[in-house]
Amino acid sequence: MKQYWSKLLVPGGKWSGVIGKGKCIRFTALDQGANVSLLLYNAKDKFERYNMPDTLKAQHTFYLTKGNVLLSDNGRVLVSIIEDSVGWHDTVSGYTTREMTDAKYGVTTYQQLRNDWLRSGEENFAMELVRNGLGLRDLVPVVNLFSKVYCDHRGDMHFIVDHCQKGDTVTLRTEMDVLLILSNTPNPLDPRTSYPSVPVKMEVYDAETVKQDDYCLNFCPENRRAFENTLEYYQLMS
Repeated sequence: MKQYWSKLLVPGGKWSGVIGKGKCIRFTALDQGANVSLLLYNAKDKFERYNMPDTLKAQHTFYLTKGNVLLSDNGRVLVSIIEDSVGWHDTVSGYTTREMTDAKYGVTTYQQLRNDWLRSGEENFAMELVRNGLGLRDLVPVVNLFSKVYCDHRGDMHFIVDHCQKGDTVTLRTEMDVLLILSNTPNPLDPRTSYPSVPVKMEVYDAETVKQDDYCLNFCPENRRAFENTLEYYQLMS
């Protein structure tokens, strides 16, 4: 496949951009313990965005892996997970805040440390949302790639520290033109008290055409209906 573009997401880094329909986005963890938080919006209509409750309810799951899709609040497929060496991506833990970051890792400021200060997910998302004509009211639940969080029988959430290994990858296929916003910041439930410093490589290349035997399309009946909704949307748009 032809690679169009690649980027290194440095620890604490952020990125946003529009990626067209029919592309693959591959993320590779360059060390253990990676966590990349992501937001997704319809690039042509930013009022349509990733809907965590519908995504989990429709696919009868608590986490995401190969075969799962990320649904919008209009019942359409924003992206599909077509490859995944990790097996579990967190959907419920959210993102770090400035208060949380200061309390866990120590107070740092840009004035003192310049680019070595410790970023929070909330601040990264706020800046990238504004750059794309949105604001904090558009900040919705995120997906934390590479992180595993599970609930025990009492409902307590637990973070698995060694879940992501060096070289692990997850590949998303864009089923719509999407605005993707990323923050390479720690998972809020990560118990480590030193700020995780894990660079992640991001690559974009052409996806193969979705066929009738596609794994994500046939993962469950709800996925097929969402793909049909997405196809209808683009038929009417064109």
